[in-house]
Amino acid sequence: MKAIILARVSNASQEEGQSIPAQIRRLTEYALRKNLIIEHTYQITESSSITTRKKFNEILAFVRKSKEPFALITDTVDRLQRSFRDTPLLDELRKQGKIELHFLRESLILNKQSNSAQLQQWDVGVLFASSYVRQLGDNVKRSQEECIRNGQWISKAPFGYKNISLQSGQKTIIINELEAPFVVKVFEAYAQDNISFQTLAATMKPIFPPTARGKTVTARTIELILKNPFHMGLMNIKEQLHPHKYETLISEDLFNCVQNIMHKKNKSPIQHAGKPILFRGLITCKNCAGAVTGDIKKKKYVYYSCHNSKRICKKKWVKEETIVKEVLRNFDAIQLTHHQIEEIMNDLQTEDIIAQRTIENKLRILNEKLNLTQERISKLIDMHIDGKIDAETYYGKLEEYKREQQKLLLEIKSYDTDHKVELIVAQQILEMTQDAKECFMSSKFDEKQQLLKLFCSNLFLNNEKLDVELRMPFNLMPQMQDQTVWRS
Repeated sequence: MKAIILARVSNASQEEGQSIPAQIRRLTEYALRKNLIIEHTYQITESSSITTRKKFNEILAFVRKSKEPFALITDTVDRLQRSFRDTPLLDELRKQGKIELHFLRESLILNKQSNSAQLQQWDVGVLFASSYVRQLGDNVKRSQEECIRNGQWISKAPFGYKNISLQSGQKTIIINELEAPFVVKVFEAYAQDNISFQTLAATMKPIFPPTARGKTVTARTIELILKNPFHMGLMNIKEQLHPHKYETLISEDLFNCVQNIMHKKNKSPIQHAGKPILFRGLITCKNCAGAVTGDIKKKKYVYYSCHNSKRICKKKWVKEETIVKEVLRNFDAIQLTHHQIEEIMNDLQTEDIIAQRTIENKLRILNEKLNLTQERISKLIDMHIDGKIDAETYYGKLEEYKREQQKLLLEIKSYDTDHKVELIVAQQILEMTQDAKECFMSSKFDEKQQLLKLFCSNLFLNNEKLDVELRMPFNLMPQMQDQTVWRS
Protein backbone atom coordinates (compact mmCIF):
# COMPACT_ATOMS: atom_id res chain seq x y z
CA MET A 1 0.00 0.00 0.00
CA LYS A 2 1.15 3.53 -0.73
CA ALA A 3 1.40 6.06 2.08
CA ILE A 4 1.13 9.77 2.79
CA ILE A 5 3.19 11.25 5.62
CA LEU A 6 1.81 14.28 7.47
CA ALA A 7 4.20 16.15 9.78
CA ARG A 8 2.79 19.13 11.66
CA VAL A 9 4.10 21.54 14.29
CA SER A 10 2.41 24.35 16.19
CA ASN A 11 5.15 26.87 15.39
CA ALA A 12 8.50 27.13 13.67
CA SER A 13 10.39 26.91 16.99
CA GLN A 14 8.86 23.58 18.02
CA GLU A 15 10.60 21.83 20.89
CA GLU A 16 13.28 19.25 20.10
CA GLY A 17 11.93 15.82 19.20
CA GLN A 18 8.71 17.24 17.83
CA SER A 19 10.20 19.20 14.94
CA ILE A 20 9.24 18.54 11.32
CA PRO A 21 12.49 16.62 10.51
CA ALA A 22 12.17 14.50 13.67
CA GLN A 23 8.56 13.60 12.85
CA ILE A 24 9.38 12.78 9.22
CA ARG A 25 12.24 10.53 10.32
CA ARG A 26 10.03 8.58 12.76
CA LEU A 27 7.15 8.30 10.31
CA THR A 28 9.44 7.21 7.47
CA GLU A 29 10.96 4.47 9.64
CA TYR A 30 7.45 3.37 10.59
CA ALA A 31 6.38 3.21 6.93
CA LEU A 32 9.41 1.07 6.09
CA ARG A 33 8.61 -1.33 8.94
CA LYS A 34 5.05 -1.67 7.65
CA ASN A 35 6.23 -2.15 4.02
CA LEU A 36 4.41 1.03 2.97
CA ILE A 37 5.56 2.99 -0.09
CA ILE A 38 5.75 6.72 0.65
CA GLU A 39 4.03 8.63 -2.15
CA HIS A 40 3.83 12.14 -0.63
CA THR A 41 5.12 13.96 2.43
CA TYR A 42 3.23 17.00 3.71
CA GLN A 43 4.72 19.50 6.15
CA ILE A 44 2.55 21.97 8.06
CA THR A 45 3.83 24.76 10.28
CA GLU A 46 0.74 26.09 12.01
CA SER A 47 1.50 29.80 11.60
CA SER A 48 -1.58 30.18 9.43
CA SER A 49 -4.87 28.31 9.90
CA ILE A 50 -5.73 29.05 6.25
CA THR A 51 -2.57 27.27 5.05
CA THR A 52 -3.24 24.34 7.41
CA ARG A 53 -6.78 23.92 6.09
CA LYS A 54 -5.58 24.18 2.49
CA LYS A 55 -3.03 21.37 2.99
CA PHE A 56 -5.62 19.20 4.77
CA ASN A 57 -8.14 19.64 1.92
CA GLU A 58 -5.37 18.93 -0.58
CA ILE A 59 -4.67 15.57 1.11
CA LEU A 60 -8.36 14.61 1.15
CA ALA A 61 -8.80 15.61 -2.51
CA PHE A 62 -5.78 13.50 -3.50
CA VAL A 63 -7.13 10.45 -1.63
CA ARG A 64 -10.61 10.83 -3.16
CA LYS A 65 -9.22 10.97 -6.71
CA SER A 66 -6.88 8.03 -6.21
CA LYS A 67 -8.00 4.63 -7.53
CA GLU A 68 -6.05 2.80 -4.84
CA PRO A 69 -6.19 3.07 -1.02
CA PHE A 70 -3.62 5.15 0.87
CA ALA A 71 -2.25 5.01 4.40
CA LEU A 72 -2.18 8.45 6.06
CA ILE A 73 0.57 8.37 8.71
CA THR A 74 0.83 10.97 11.48
CA ASP A 75 2.72 11.14 14.75
CA THR A 76 -0.37 11.50 16.97
CA VAL A 77 -4.08 12.15 16.60
CA ASP A 78 -3.62 15.86 17.35
CA ARG A 79 -1.17 16.19 14.46
CA LEU A 80 -4.04 15.35 12.10
CA GLN A 81 -7.03 17.03 13.74
CA ARG A 82 -7.77 19.31 16.68
CA SER A 83 -11.58 18.97 16.73
CA PHE A 84 -14.44 16.71 15.66
CA ARG A 85 -15.01 18.95 12.64
CA ASP A 86 -12.90 16.74 10.35
CA THR A 87 -14.00 13.36 11.75
CA PRO A 88 -16.94 12.85 9.32
CA LEU A 89 -14.70 13.61 6.31
CA LEU A 90 -12.00 11.16 7.39
CA ASP A 91 -14.48 8.53 8.58
CA GLU A 92 -16.28 8.54 5.22
CA LEU A 93 -13.03 7.79 3.37
CA ARG A 94 -12.19 5.11 5.97
CA LYS A 95 -15.54 3.36 5.50
CA GLN A 96 -15.06 3.45 1.71
CA GLY A 97 -11.71 1.72 2.11
CA LYS A 98 -9.88 4.62 0.44
CA ILE A 99 -7.78 5.51 3.48
CA GLU A 100 -6.10 3.94 6.49
CA LEU A 101 -5.27 6.22 9.41
CA HIS A 102 -2.01 5.37 11.18
CA PHE A 103 -1.30 7.16 14.50
CA LEU A 104 2.23 6.24 15.51
CA ARG A 105 2.33 7.17 19.20
CA GLU A 106 -1.12 5.74 19.95
CA SER A 107 -0.21 2.48 18.11
CA LEU A 108 -3.57 2.87 16.39
CA ILE A 109 -4.50 1.86 12.83
CA LEU A 110 -7.99 2.64 11.56
CA ASN A 111 -9.46 1.09 8.43
CA LYS A 112 -12.87 -0.10 7.25
CA GLN A 113 -12.57 -3.22 9.44
CA SER A 114 -11.86 -1.25 12.64
CA ASN A 115 -13.97 -2.18 15.66
CA SER A 116 -15.84 0.10 18.06
CA ALA A 117 -13.02 0.09 20.64
CA GLN A 118 -10.52 1.42 18.08
CA LEU A 119 -12.98 4.09 16.89
CA GLN A 120 -13.61 5.11 20.49
CA GLN A 121 -9.85 5.46 21.04
CA TRP A 122 -9.80 7.79 18.02
CA ASP A 123 -12.67 9.83 19.49
CA VAL A 124 -10.85 10.03 22.82
CA GLY A 125 -7.69 11.28 21.07
CA VAL A 126 -9.65 13.96 19.22
CA LEU A 127 -11.39 15.00 22.44
CA PHE A 128 -8.06 15.38 24.25
CA ALA A 129 -6.65 17.41 21.35
CA SER A 130 -9.75 19.61 21.35
CA SER A 131 -9.52 19.99 25.13
CA TYR A 132 -5.85 21.02 24.85
CA VAL A 133 -6.71 23.70 22.29
CA ARG A 134 -9.45 24.99 24.58
CA GLN A 135 -7.01 25.09 27.50
CA LEU A 136 -4.63 27.22 25.45
CA GLY A 137 -7.55 29.48 24.60
CA ASP A 138 -8.47 29.67 28.30
CA ASN A 139 -4.90 30.70 29.16
CA VAL A 140 -5.01 33.49 26.58
CA LYS A 141 -8.44 34.51 27.84
CA ARG A 142 -7.23 34.69 31.45
CA SER A 143 -4.24 36.78 30.38
CA GLN A 144 -6.51 39.14 28.48
CA GLU A 145 -8.92 39.37 31.42
CA GLU A 146 -6.02 40.31 33.71
CA CYS A 147 -4.99 43.07 31.30
CA ILE A 148 -8.58 44.35 31.19
CA ARG A 149 -8.76 44.41 35.01
CA ASN A 150 -5.54 46.46 35.01
CA GLY A 151 -6.95 48.84 32.40
CA GLN A 152 -4.44 47.76 29.73
CA TRP A 153 -5.25 47.88 26.01
CA ILE A 154 -4.03 44.64 24.36
CA SER A 155 -4.14 45.63 20.71
CA LYS A 156 -2.98 48.36 18.33
CA ALA A 157 -3.49 51.84 19.75
CA PRO A 158 -6.57 53.64 18.36
CA PHE A 159 -6.34 56.82 16.29
CA GLY A 160 -5.00 59.62 18.53
CA TYR A 161 -2.63 57.30 20.43
CA LYS A 162 0.50 55.28 19.71
CA ASN A 163 2.18 52.13 21.05
CA ILE A 164 5.64 52.47 22.59
CA SER A 165 8.10 50.21 24.44
CA LEU A 166 9.54 51.33 27.78
CA GLN A 167 13.15 50.76 28.87
CA SER A 168 11.93 47.97 31.16
CA GLY A 169 10.69 46.11 28.08
CA GLN A 170 7.03 46.64 28.88
CA LYS A 171 4.72 48.11 26.26
CA THR A 172 2.27 50.94 26.82
CA ILE A 173 0.19 53.55 25.00
CA ILE A 174 0.68 57.31 24.97
CA ILE A 175 -1.00 60.23 23.20
CA ASN A 176 0.06 60.76 19.58
CA GLU A 177 0.99 64.46 19.42
CA LEU A 178 0.03 64.70 15.73
CA GLU A 179 -3.27 62.81 15.80
CA ALA A 180 -4.71 63.82 19.20
CA PRO A 181 -5.57 67.48 18.28
CA PHE A 182 -7.36 66.23 15.15
CA VAL A 183 -9.52 63.87 17.25
CA VAL A 184 -10.56 66.68 19.60
CA LYS A 185 -11.51 68.95 16.70
CA VAL A 186 -13.59 66.20 15.06
CA PHE A 187 -15.66 65.69 18.24
CA GLU A 188 -16.13 69.41 18.82
CA ALA A 189 -17.10 70.10 15.19
CA TYR A 190 -19.66 67.28 15.06
CA ALA A 191 -21.22 68.26 18.41
CA GLN A 192 -21.59 71.93 17.37
CA ASP A 193 -22.60 71.70 13.72
CA ASN A 194 -24.45 68.33 13.63
CA ILE A 195 -23.21 67.59 10.10
CA SER A 196 -22.73 64.37 8.14
CA PHE A 197 -19.58 62.25 8.28
CA GLN A 198 -18.90 63.00 4.61
CA THR A 199 -19.15 66.78 5.10
CA LEU A 200 -17.01 66.66 8.23
CA ALA A 201 -14.36 64.58 6.43
CA ALA A 202 -14.17 67.17 3.64
CA THR A 203 -13.92 69.99 6.20
CA MET A 204 -11.16 68.26 8.20
CA LYS A 205 -9.15 67.11 5.20
CA PRO A 206 -6.74 70.14 5.19
CA ILE A 207 -5.71 69.55 8.82
CA PHE A 208 -5.54 65.74 8.68
CA PRO A 209 -2.16 64.72 10.18
CA PRO A 210 0.34 63.10 7.76
CA THR A 211 0.68 59.66 9.41
CA ALA A 212 1.22 56.11 8.23
CA ARG A 213 -2.45 55.28 8.84
CA GLY A 214 -3.67 56.76 5.59
CA LYS A 215 -3.07 59.55 3.11
CA THR A 216 -6.50 61.10 3.38
CA VAL A 217 -9.46 61.34 5.75
CA THR A 218 -12.73 59.61 4.78
CA ALA A 219 -16.25 59.45 6.17
CA ARG A 220 -15.36 56.04 7.61
CA THR A 221 -12.37 57.55 9.44
CA ILE A 222 -14.64 60.16 11.04
CA GLU A 223 -17.23 57.53 12.03
CA LEU A 224 -14.66 55.26 13.70
CA ILE A 225 -13.20 58.18 15.68
CA LEU A 226 -16.60 59.42 16.90
CA LYS A 227 -17.82 55.95 17.95
CA ASN A 228 -14.68 54.97 19.87
CA PRO A 229 -15.10 55.52 23.66
CA PHE A 230 -11.35 55.05 24.18
CA HIS A 231 -10.87 58.81 23.74
CA MET A 232 -12.91 59.53 26.88
CA GLY A 233 -11.50 56.72 29.08
CA LEU A 234 -13.31 53.47 28.21
CA MET A 235 -12.18 50.43 26.19
CA ASN A 236 -14.78 48.68 24.03
CA ILE A 237 -14.00 44.95 24.23
CA LYS A 238 -16.59 42.56 22.76
CA GLU A 239 -19.34 45.15 23.11
CA GLN A 240 -18.51 45.70 26.79
CA LEU A 241 -16.95 48.89 28.19
CA HIS A 242 -14.03 48.79 30.62
CA PRO A 243 -12.08 51.76 32.07
CA HIS A 244 -8.46 52.11 30.88
CA LYS A 245 -5.46 53.69 32.59
CA TYR A 246 -4.34 55.99 29.77
CA GLU A 247 -4.75 59.75 29.37
CA THR A 248 -8.06 60.86 27.84
CA LEU A 249 -8.53 63.29 24.93
CA ILE A 250 -12.14 64.41 25.48
CA SER A 251 -14.66 64.57 28.30
CA GLU A 252 -17.39 62.01 28.91
CA ASP A 253 -20.04 64.72 28.40
CA LEU A 254 -18.72 65.57 24.92
CA PHE A 255 -18.62 61.89 23.93
CA ASN A 256 -22.19 61.27 25.15
CA CYS A 257 -23.41 64.37 23.32
CA VAL A 258 -21.97 63.06 20.05
CA GLN A 259 -23.47 59.57 20.61
CA ASN A 260 -26.93 61.06 21.20
CA ILE A 261 -26.72 62.98 17.94
CA MET A 262 -25.68 59.87 15.99
CA HIS A 263 -28.37 57.76 17.68
CA LYS A 264 -31.12 60.14 16.59
CA LYS A 265 -29.86 60.00 13.01
CA ASN A 266 -29.42 56.26 12.77
CA LYS A 267 -32.30 54.51 14.52
CA SER A 268 -32.74 51.00 13.12
CA PRO A 269 -34.71 47.90 14.13
CA ILE A 270 -32.99 45.23 16.19
CA GLN A 271 -32.04 42.10 14.25
CA HIS A 272 -32.55 38.73 15.97
CA ALA A 273 -30.20 35.96 14.91
CA GLY A 274 -31.54 32.42 14.60
CA LYS A 275 -30.72 30.07 17.48
CA PRO A 276 -29.56 26.48 16.78
CA ILE A 277 -31.32 23.52 18.42
CA LEU A 278 -28.78 21.61 20.55
CA PHE A 279 -30.66 18.30 20.96
CA ARG A 280 -32.13 18.18 17.45
CA GLY A 281 -32.26 14.53 16.32
CA LEU A 282 -30.79 13.24 19.61
CA ILE A 283 -33.89 12.63 21.77
CA THR A 284 -36.56 9.93 21.35
CA CYS A 285 -39.98 9.83 22.99
CA LYS A 286 -40.10 7.13 25.69
CA ASN A 287 -43.83 6.56 25.17
CA CYS A 288 -44.17 6.21 21.37
CA ALA A 289 -40.51 5.88 20.25
CA GLY A 290 -41.08 8.85 17.96
CA ALA A 291 -38.82 11.84 17.37
CA VAL A 292 -38.61 14.70 19.85
CA THR A 293 -38.38 18.08 18.15
CA GLY A 294 -37.24 21.48 19.37
CA ASP A 295 -38.97 24.79 18.88
CA ILE A 296 -37.85 28.35 19.58
CA LYS A 297 -40.28 30.51 21.55
CA LYS A 298 -40.07 34.31 21.73
CA LYS A 299 -36.95 34.11 19.52
CA LYS A 300 -34.68 32.98 22.37
CA TYR A 301 -36.18 30.13 24.45
CA VAL A 302 -35.91 26.53 23.21
CA TYR A 303 -38.57 23.97 24.15
CA TYR A 304 -38.81 20.27 23.24
CA SER A 305 -41.81 17.99 22.81
CA CYS A 306 -42.77 14.70 21.14
CA HIS A 307 -43.60 15.15 17.46
CA ASN A 308 -46.56 12.85 18.18
CA SER A 309 -46.69 11.35 14.68
CA LYS A 310 -48.63 8.35 16.07
CA ARG A 311 -51.16 10.64 17.82
CA ILE A 312 -50.88 8.84 21.17
CA CYS A 313 -48.86 11.37 23.21
CA LYS A 314 -50.01 14.50 25.00
CA LYS A 315 -48.29 17.72 23.97
CA LYS A 316 -45.92 18.66 26.79
CA TRP A 317 -43.17 21.23 26.35
CA VAL A 318 -39.86 20.86 28.21
CA LYS A 319 -37.30 23.67 28.49
CA GLU A 320 -33.85 23.04 27.05
CA GLU A 321 -32.37 24.20 30.37
CA THR A 322 -34.20 21.33 32.12
CA ILE A 323 -32.76 18.80 29.66
CA VAL A 324 -29.24 20.24 29.96
CA LYS A 325 -29.44 20.04 33.79
CA GLU A 326 -30.25 16.32 33.58
CA VAL A 327 -27.33 15.73 31.19
CA LEU A 328 -24.98 17.62 33.52
CA ARG A 329 -26.31 15.62 36.49
CA ASN A 330 -25.26 12.45 34.68
CA PHE A 331 -21.85 13.97 33.95
CA ASP A 332 -21.51 14.68 37.69
CA ALA A 333 -22.48 11.07 38.46
CA ILE A 334 -19.64 9.65 36.32
CA GLN A 335 -16.99 12.00 37.72
CA LEU A 336 -14.17 10.19 39.50
CA THR A 337 -11.53 11.77 41.74
CA HIS A 338 -7.79 11.63 41.06
CA HIS A 339 -7.46 9.21 43.98
CA GLN A 340 -10.15 6.87 42.62
CA ILE A 341 -8.59 6.89 39.15
CA GLU A 342 -5.15 6.18 40.63
CA GLU A 343 -6.49 3.24 42.66
CA ILE A 344 -8.40 1.83 39.69
CA MET A 345 -5.33 2.10 37.43
CA ASN A 346 -3.13 0.45 40.10
CA ASP A 347 -5.59 -2.44 40.33
CA LEU A 348 -5.83 -2.70 36.54
CA GLN A 349 -2.03 -2.78 36.25
CA THR A 350 -1.81 -5.47 38.95
CA GLU A 351 -4.49 -7.52 37.22
CA ASP A 352 -2.73 -6.97 33.90
CA ILE A 353 0.53 -8.37 35.29
CA ILE A 354 -1.31 -11.48 36.56
CA ALA A 355 -3.18 -11.80 33.26
CA GLN A 356 0.07 -11.46 31.30
CA ARG A 357 1.64 -14.32 33.26
CA THR A 358 -1.41 -16.50 32.61
CA ILE A 359 -1.31 -15.61 28.91
CA GLU A 360 2.43 -16.36 28.72
CA ASN A 361 1.82 -19.84 30.18
CA LYS A 362 -1.04 -20.49 27.76
CA LEU A 363 1.04 -19.27 24.81
CA ARG A 364 3.94 -21.52 25.86
CA ILE A 365 1.64 -24.56 25.91
CA LEU A 366 0.02 -23.60 22.59
CA ASN A 367 3.41 -23.08 20.91
CA GLU A 368 4.58 -26.47 22.18
CA LYS A 369 1.47 -28.07 20.66
CA LEU A 370 2.05 -26.12 17.43
CA ASN A 371 5.65 -27.35 17.20
CA LEU A 372 4.51 -30.92 17.88
CA THR A 373 1.90 -30.67 15.11
CA GLN A 374 4.53 -29.37 12.69
CA GLU A 375 6.83 -32.27 13.60
CA ARG A 376 3.99 -34.71 12.91
CA ILE A 377 3.38 -33.12 9.50
CA SER A 378 7.11 -33.38 8.66
CA LYS A 379 7.21 -37.06 9.71
CA LEU A 380 4.03 -37.75 7.75
CA ILE A 381 5.61 -36.29 4.60
CA ASP A 382 8.75 -38.41 5.10
CA MET A 383 6.66 -41.58 5.59
CA HIS A 384 4.70 -40.84 2.40
CA ILE A 385 7.90 -40.23 0.41
CA ASP A 386 9.41 -43.49 1.77
CA GLY A 387 6.27 -45.38 0.74
CA LYS A 388 5.42 -46.42 4.31
CA ILE A 389 1.83 -45.14 4.01
CA ASP A 390 -0.55 -44.94 1.08
CA ALA A 391 -1.88 -41.72 -0.45
CA GLU A 392 -5.33 -42.04 1.16
CA THR A 393 -3.86 -42.32 4.65
CA TYR A 394 -1.38 -39.51 3.94
CA TYR A 395 -3.95 -36.96 2.75
CA GLY A 396 -6.41 -37.92 5.50
CA LYS A 397 -3.85 -37.41 8.30
CA LEU A 398 -2.39 -34.30 6.61
CA GLU A 399 -5.83 -32.65 6.55
CA GLU A 400 -6.31 -33.56 10.23
CA TYR A 401 -2.94 -32.05 11.23
CA LYS A 402 -3.53 -28.94 9.12
CA ARG A 403 -6.88 -28.34 10.85
CA GLU A 404 -5.21 -28.73 14.23
CA GLN A 405 -2.42 -26.37 13.16
CA GLN A 406 -4.91 -23.71 11.97
CA LYS A 407 -6.89 -24.01 15.20
CA LEU A 408 -3.73 -23.47 17.28
CA LEU A 409 -2.65 -20.46 15.17
CA LEU A 410 -6.06 -18.81 15.62
CA GLU A 411 -5.95 -19.39 19.37
CA ILE A 412 -2.43 -17.92 19.58
CA LYS A 413 -3.53 -14.90 17.55
CA SER A 414 -6.43 -14.29 19.95
CA TYR A 415 -3.86 -13.45 22.65
CA ASP A 416 -2.05 -10.98 20.38
CA THR A 417 -3.26 -7.81 22.17
CA ASP A 418 -1.27 -4.75 23.14
CA HIS A 419 -2.22 -4.47 26.81
CA LYS A 420 -0.23 -1.26 27.24
CA VAL A 421 -2.47 0.44 24.68
CA GLU A 422 -5.54 -0.92 26.49
CA LEU A 423 -4.31 0.56 29.78
CA ILE A 424 -3.65 3.93 28.11
CA VAL A 425 -7.18 3.97 26.67
CA ALA A 426 -8.60 2.98 30.06
CA GLN A 427 -6.76 5.83 31.78
CA GLN A 428 -7.88 8.32 29.10
CA ILE A 429 -11.51 7.26 29.52
CA LEU A 430 -11.27 7.55 33.32
CA GLU A 431 -9.68 11.01 33.06
CA MET A 432 -12.42 12.15 30.69
CA THR A 433 -14.93 11.77 33.51
CA GLN A 434 -13.13 14.38 35.61
CA ASP A 435 -13.97 17.35 33.41
CA ALA A 436 -16.86 16.07 31.28
CA LYS A 437 -19.22 18.69 32.72
CA GLU A 438 -16.78 21.61 32.39
CA CYS A 439 -15.75 20.46 28.91
CA PHE A 440 -19.40 20.37 27.82
CA MET A 441 -20.21 23.81 29.26
CA SER A 442 -17.18 25.48 27.63
CA SER A 443 -17.59 23.81 24.22
CA LYS A 444 -19.06 25.30 21.08
CA PHE A 445 -22.40 24.12 19.69
CA ASP A 446 -21.09 21.40 17.33
CA GLU A 447 -18.60 20.17 19.95
CA LYS A 448 -21.41 19.85 22.51
CA GLN A 449 -23.31 17.63 20.09
CA GLN A 450 -20.20 15.47 19.56
CA LEU A 451 -19.76 15.12 23.34
CA LEU A 452 -23.40 14.10 23.74
CA LYS A 453 -22.92 11.41 21.08
CA LEU A 454 -19.66 10.27 22.68
CA PHE A 455 -21.03 9.89 26.22
CA CYS A 456 -24.72 9.06 25.61
CA SER A 457 -26.07 6.06 23.72
CA ASN A 458 -29.73 7.10 24.06
CA LEU A 459 -31.73 10.10 25.29
CA PHE A 460 -35.42 9.53 26.03
CA LEU A 461 -38.05 12.13 26.88
CA ASN A 462 -40.24 10.45 29.51
CA ASN A 463 -43.21 12.82 29.96
CA GLU A 464 -41.38 15.93 31.22
CA LYS A 465 -38.23 14.12 32.38
CA LEU A 466 -35.10 13.17 30.42
CA ASP A 467 -33.82 9.60 30.78
CA VAL A 468 -30.13 9.30 29.90
CA GLU A 469 -28.48 6.03 28.85
CA LEU A 470 -24.70 6.34 28.91
CA ARG A 471 -22.39 4.42 26.61
CA MET A 472 -20.02 1.74 27.80
CA PRO A 473 -17.93 2.17 29.91
CA PHE A 474 -19.35 5.48 31.17
CA ASN A 475 -22.52 3.73 32.37
CA LEU A 476 -20.35 1.84 34.88
CA MET A 477 -18.76 4.97 36.34
CA PRO A 478 -21.51 5.71 38.91
CA GLN A 479 -20.96 2.21 40.34
CA MET A 480 -17.22 2.89 40.54
CA GLN A 481 -17.92 5.49 43.22
CA ASP A 482 -18.31 2.39 45.43
CA GLN A 483 -14.82 0.87 45.59
CA THR A 484 -16.19 -2.59 46.44
CA VAL A 485 -17.84 -2.74 43.00
CA TRP A 486 -14.78 -2.21 40.83
CA ARG A 487 -12.47 -4.08 43.19
CA SER A 488 -14.64 -7.16 42.74
